Amino acid sequence: MSADFSLQANVINLFSNTITPATVHVAGGRIRQIEPLGPTVPDPALPYALPGFVDAHVHVESSLLVPSEFARLAVTHGTVATVSDPHEIGNVLGVAGVKYMLANAAQVPFKFCFGAPSCVPATPFETAGAEITAADIEELFRYHPEIGYLAEMMNWPGVLSRDADVMEKIALAQRYNRPVDGHAPGLMGDDARRYAEAGISTDHECFMAGEAVDKLAAGMKILIREGSAARNFEALIDLLPEHYEHLMFCSDDKHPDTLLLGHIDQLVQRAVTRGQDVLKVLRVACRNPVEHYRLPVGLLREDDLADFIVVEDLVDFKVRQTYLDGVLVAENGETLIAPAPVEVVNNFTPHHVQAADFQVSIEKANSGSIDDSQPNTNATVRLIECFDGQLITARHDEPALVENGCVVPDLSRDILKLTVVNRYHAAPPAVAFIRGFGLKGGALASSVGHDSHNITAVGCDDASLARAVQLVMEARGGLAVVSPDGQELVLPLPVAGLMSDQPGPDVAAAYSAVDAAAKALGSPLQAPFMTLSFMALLVIPSLKLSDKGLFDGEAFRFVENVVLGD
Repeated sequence: MSADFSLQANVINLFSNTITPATVHVAGGRIRQIEPLGPTVPDPALPYALPGFVDAHVHVESSLLVPSEFARLAVTHGTVATVSDPHEIGNVLGVAGVKYMLANAAQVPFKFCFGAPSCVPATPFETAGAEITAADIEELFRYHPEIGYLAEMMNWPGVLSRDADVMEKIALAQRYNRPVDGHAPGLMGDDARRYAEAGISTDHECFMAGEAVDKLAAGMKILIREGSAARNFEALIDLLPEHYEHLMFCSDDKHPDTLLLGHIDQLVQRAVTRGQDVLKVLRVACRNPVEHYRLPVGLLREDDLADFIVVEDLVDFKVRQTYLDGVLVAENGETLIAPAPVEVVNNFTPHHVQAADFQVSIEKANSGSIDDSQPNTNATVRLIECFDGQLITARHDEPALVENGCVVPDLSRDILKLTVVNRYHAAPPAVAFIRGFGLKGGALASSVGHDSHNITAVGCDDASLARAVQLVMEARGGLAVVSPDGQELVLPLPVAGLMSDQPGPDVAAAYSAVDAAAKALGSPLQAPFMTLSFMALLVIPSLKLSDKGLFDGEAFRFVENVVLGD
């Protein structure tokens, strides 16, 4: 229960754009009075009180934590609310997965706003564990008021073509007075305008300033994203002085090790350090998401709910206290939210894989055969290239390295094997080739593979790939590293194959261990497992891999051949 109390601070008002020394009186979970102390300029002897930070778009599942544990870490950084899209667990368990997130979140005093997933499965070109229909979305809107919006509409081609199913889901959101989130990487000009006209209100996928400007002109709000893999802050932050009323901050995907260190507070600090006006930055971080999503979150005004934070200064933004409904939930970097019981739910059908399953044979060309004595044949491999800090990939055709009639990884050119293995039923793995992971031996595998969450793995040889995938199978979900010397490390994720049932700091430590093991294999990526999880994300160009095959994200169709011969 909340206690009545008062505190003195330099109070930030994001409506009058003032910073005034005052006494804040809290009673019954609300701000009852903000009593000025006299001076109209900040008192350097006092800390600063401001509305709490809001992550305007995040998949809690990507933290590898259940919502209650995510909340326990987030409040230490001044985050009081998130706009959370549960489509990761929705792809595994359907509506039951969404309800699981609601139930777990309800055990803690954090302000989660969950969305109704709009695209489950994300595409018809992959195997998901469930489907969420328009009827399911209506049920969520009707019976669960905590479902606050229609989550990211990734089927942008369907929006542009005014697909009947897509438009029915958008119409449902409008009927129930819920905003609609967008997801349209690279969409510009007239296409961006038509996308917004269909009822889409936000986009968090902009990776170029010009793209964001086009979408702003079309009436959309732009979310500046800085997560564990996708990092667009530098590309977009200079839009803030002119467009701050229409911007928000988000993480999208945040792994537990980085969440342990910081959250939206880091983006605020970076923006202010770059010389951005602090009141405009705080409007982006605090006020805009509350107003856009109509969150039940106070903004530090009289009669508001007492959701606010106290920081030492407006440079480092070190959080002293975080309050939710007048309750102190974090102090000096320590969470005061008690752990909640974690139920384990899943949808996983383990099956055995072996090295031979990952071989890529070359069909004989014409009447002749490939000359295996020559390492560089005329065979060509279609190659995915991934980039650090980006979800997009490039595509290349490269000469294949052939041994015994099979295309094999070529470590000298950083060409590794990528595979996606169906987790829901036994099926042959899909195999392709990728550059950018930089491994010098061994393999990585993960059951976190956006958006259908089949097992995605990358490796230097078939035996290591098979073993890494098998470790994930045996754990019924997790992250695995297999080293060339036979060492193995697994982080189990028993909740839907996406989340741990352990405390947040323990998961962060375990994740740091597998992350370090992946980097010890040679990967230069900041977050190898996060990048790996996006190599099956078909709705982001240009070339990706599903459990059904290699996919062209620009043409939105499968690529016929991974390897081409003469």
